[in-house]
Amino acid sequence: MSMPTTGTSLDRLRGVLAAADKPLTAREILEELEARGDTEFESPHRIATVLGRQAQHGEITVIPQRPYRYTIDDPN
Repeated sequence: MSMPTTGTSLDRLRGVLAAADKPLTAREILEELEARGDTEFESPHRIATVLGRQAQHGEITVIPQRPYRYTIDDPN
């Protein structure tokens, strides 16, 4: 089932990354969202897809480790 990425969905992902003190994997992001009661994202793969697309436009950095990690770009 495909889910459109709304600004709110992306905002929630950004919120998790902004609150983290280190880059996170998609699985870690999903776990944090679930701990907050947010069940919109059904898999780490969906989170990775959304963040990967956003990384093409800037703002999100993909760190190509195994597994990939994600962070928000510093606007300064």
